Amino acid sequence: MNTENQVLGLIKLSSYIKAFLAKKQEDHNEDDADIELLLKRSEIENPWFTIDNQKFALQQWTDLLTEENIKNWLGNYSISKISKRVGLILAGNIPLVGFHDVMSVVLSNHIPVIKLSSKDRYMIPFLLKKWNEFSNENVVFEFVEKLENFDAVIATGSNNTARYLEYYFKNHLNIIRKNRTSVAVLKGDETDEELQLLAKDIFQYFGLGCRNVTRIFIPQDFVIDRLFENFLGFQDIINHNKYANNYDYNRAVYLLNQDKFWDNNFVMLKEDDKLFSPLSVINFSRYESLDDVKSFIAENEENIQCVVAKGELELNAIPFGEAQNPGLDTYADNVDTMKFLELV
Repeated sequence: MNTENQVLGLIKLSSYIKAFLAKKQEDHNEDDADIELLLKRSEIENPWFTIDNQKFALQQWTDLLTEENIKNWLGNYSISKISKRVGLILAGNIPLVGFHDVMSVVLSNHIPVIKLSSKDRYMIPFLLKKWNEFSNENVVFEFVEKLENFDAVIATGSNNTARYLEYYFKNHLNIIRKNRTSVAVLKGDETDEELQLLAKDIFQYFGLGCRNVTRIFIPQDFVIDRLFENFLGFQDIINHNKYANNYDYNRAVYLLNQDKFWDNNFVMLKEDDKLFSPLSVINFSRYESLDDVKSFIAENEENIQCVVAKGELELNAIPFGEAQNPGLDTYADNVDTMKFLELV
């Protein structure tokens, strides 16, 4: 394989997608038909993958895949001289969530043997095909229904599935990922603009990603209404049928159980210490001491993907609005995939 050609092909792929995304609908031509069909098929098969969310995911990748970013990233690792077969069991909770693994395997000079999620069957094959074309046939990959004949494996699943995967792949070099979620910590003096950016971290992809915030820590005197006021930019989310079904179901359960919750007709806030919250619900808790919050985060580290907060809180956090903008060197479950691939 030729990594230089692969990188060049990846940059061309990024430019190709960027050009499509920059066009208005009325300016689309025959060259855009493949991507248009892909977006529509994906949304029909999985209604969570709206065209807007798919385009958002593609935009994030085109912003990342610049020559400078790729070379700076790869410069931290050694590329294998011998190609091995790396099995990939991909998640499908948000669009293109498995593409980083696929790209990492290819650029490590290995062959990805890919078991796609049934929820995300079109986008990654399309991008790999185009990447191969732009790289002069230098990208080798396989799609399979069942993993066989591989040297290592990277698999993503629920906590229950992960136990099975850990047993099944115990004799192979592996990364097994489990459920994670993200939290936000408010200092109390956040501006409306900052809270509106937090809304993006909560509602992008309907809240289905591990980088979506499902638990918020707020000071004792923080006024809850400020959250609802600054979440209004996402009120149209309730018009999505599957999201609305979750909202209606969870609201009915809380009413039947006589649980206390705050409601603004498209999302509910519930005072709850649980890290994970149901779709359409955000758990929150009030804190007196930031040390208590830090202790909670440390105790639940293996379940938290990222923390969103102001830098001055010294929580090793990312800024508001940046949860869905990870860099190339930001790894799921904080396990360095590229370092792992050096060992294969």
